Parts: sequence; C-alpha cells; structure tokens
Amino acid sequence: MNKTLSYVFVTPYTVAKSRTGGVLSRLLSRVDLELVGARMFAADNEFAKKYADILRSRERSDQPMLLSDYAEKHIAPSGGRPHRTLMLLFYGENPCEKLTNICGHIYTKNIDIEAFTGETIRDTYSDLIFSEENPEEVRYFEPAVFTPRNQNEASIELKMIADFLDGKDNLVENVVYPDPSKIERTLVIIKPDNWKHSSSRPGAIIDMFSRTGLRIIGVKIHRLSLAQALEFYGPVEPILKEKLTPIFAKKALEVLEKEFQLNMSEELSTTLGRSFGEEYAKDQFNQIVEFMSGKRPGNHTEEELQKPGDVMCMILVYEGENAVQKIRDVLGATDPSKAADGTVRREFGSNVMVNTAHASDSTESYEREQGIVKINDNSVASIIREHIR
Repeated sequence: MNKTLSYVFVTPYTVAKSRTGGVLSRLLSRVDLELVGARMFAADNEFAKKYADILRSRERSDQPMLLSDYAEKHIAPSGGRPHRTLMLLFYGENPCEKLTNICGHIYTKNIDIEAFTGETIRDTYSDLIFSEENPEEVRYFEPAVFTPRNQNEASIELKMIADFLDGKDNLVENVVYPDPSKIERTLVIIKPDNWKHSSSRPGAIIDMFSRTGLRIIGVKIHRLSLAQALEFYGPVEPILKEKLTPIFAKKALEVLEKEFQLNMSEELSTTLGRSFGEEYAKDQFNQIVEFMSGKRPGNHTEEELQKPGDVMCMILVYEGENAVQKIRDVLGATDPSKAADGTVRREFGSNVMVNTAHASDSTESYEREQGIVKINDNSVASIIREHIR
C-alpha cells in the first residue's frame, strides 16, 4: 500500500486547556505513522469559513452539523482575537483510517456515561451535551480534534491548509499582555532519544511542562544539520575542556605511570596530560553534536554541513512571565541522577548527554538559539505540496 499524508487539528480549546501533551501521547503511541510536521497557527475568519464549508458539504443533512458549525465559530477568531490551533502532520500507510480510529467518532445521540471507555482521544477530551428538556438539542459541543476520514478528504483539506500557511510566521502572537516587559520566551528541544520508537514520552514531557502555565506559541519538527548542531552547542565546547581536561589528564597520567612503572617529568606530564585531556573533552563535544544531528563532526563539504540531520527532534517556544526559569525548574538538572524528583530529566533522562530535553538558560540564549534553528520557518506547507498534487 502507498504511503500518504493526513493530519490532526488539535482545537483551540484543547490547546488552551494544556491538553496538547495528552493528545500527542495517544497519537504517537497508538498509530504506526511517522510524525513529519507540527505547527501552531492562528486561523482567520476566511480560513475557518472555507474549512467549515468543506466539512459541511460532507455532513449528513439528517444530523446536526456539529463539526462544521464548531469550525466556523471556534477555530475562527473571537472578539477580534485569533486562537491557537495545533496541526500534526502524519505520513504512512492508510493514515486517515488509523487517525480516525484513535481520534474517535462524534456521538450524535445521548449515550450512557458508562459507555465511554477513554480508549479514543474524543472519549477522553471531547464533550457532547444535550438538553434535558429536548434530547435533540445540543447544549455544548467540544470535539477536541479534527481529522479527515479518507484520503480524498485529506488531500482537499491539506491543499487549502498549505495555501493558508504560505508566508506566515511560525510563532503565533495573539495576546496583548498588560505589561509586556515581564514576558519572556524560551526554547525547548525534545531531543532525538525520545523519537527512536513509537512512544508516549514526547507527549508526557509536554504535559509536564504544561504545569508552568506558559503558552506554547510555536512548534516545529526539525532535523538539526551538522552546521546547526555545531553552532548551537558551540558554547559548550570550552566548558567541557575546562572541566574535563584536568580530570582525564590526571587519570591518563596515573594509568601510564602504573603501566610503565616510571615517574614522568613535570614538563612531560603537563604536555601529555593536557593533550589527552583536551582530546577527551573534544570527543565528548563531538558525541553531543552527533547525538543531536546524527552526524559526526569531521571532514565535510559545505553541502554536507548544511544538509538536514539524520535524527529528529521537536522544537517548542513557550511564552509567559518568568518563562526561562519556570521551564528549567520543570526540566531539572543536566545530570538526571542529580535532578529533583518529578522533573523531566529525573523521569526520562539517562545521562548528562541523553537527558531528554534542552531548554534555554536565559533570554539571551533564547535569542541566539531561535536564530540558529530558524524558528520562524516551518516545512509543513512544503511537505504537503511534495506529497499532495
């Protein structure tokens, strides 16, 4: 069977209620599809109307037009303010059926509360409440997610989505704060070790960050090029040399003196020790770069340096008061064994390199890092056009 594209929209209400992590956990752990794109966007009235009209043309005339009416009213701006919708783009065999099954169906009649099992996303996060006086009247409806039922629907909707996203920034700026001087942004990378296997871990990590009360204003799936990884982690190299050189220089000298049963001169000890220690520190830096990009630093052409890496990560931008410190408090210490209980790194990290996630350590670091990863660029529209003709 051919591989194709489909998508899931996480509704503005579900995003605002910080249920994004839970939804993502279900999708990543329950479907054998590749997450190839993610983007937070703010629909305008024209987009919401077009999307609603597409949905309305497919809904049965004998049932309430719940999805189309919801899209037109709630994906659209309200009170002059646009709202955040999260798009997740999946690639694989039969994606529409697989995503529909895990997202769940809309129930257009009253059913007993015990009939809900929590198996699907809508079982857990959606609501459909009917009037007690009139069982046919819907009092409240929240679908939690949207996803097309078949590939024909997906292709039509994806083309419209790609057209809308063209030329738009990847960061959603839809809130005016009373005191903008108090607002910070920070960048989080959910590292490659979380994406090796189908797992709920990335969603669980986002869920843990949600306790900060900060808003996610940008998301992208990214593969760091070797050049980006070298620049991103460049400030770490001198720190590693400073910390590791004397430690491993001493260890190397102890081994050599014991092996050859001699006492080295101070000059030779200093030279040999410093040389070995620096080489070890450099190797540790190269391992970090390889871990984040999937490529080992060495003799590479400019084209090879700029080519997207072999491993995937997810980049998120959080916004709010004291954002940098709030995220780092939840993230935990660099060494997972020293991180506080209940932090991301304590829960999921393995060691100082494979430690689950990165977060900016200052607003200045955020500015540097977001420039390196080109946070305002997102490949979702180009991926859609590459696969949907």
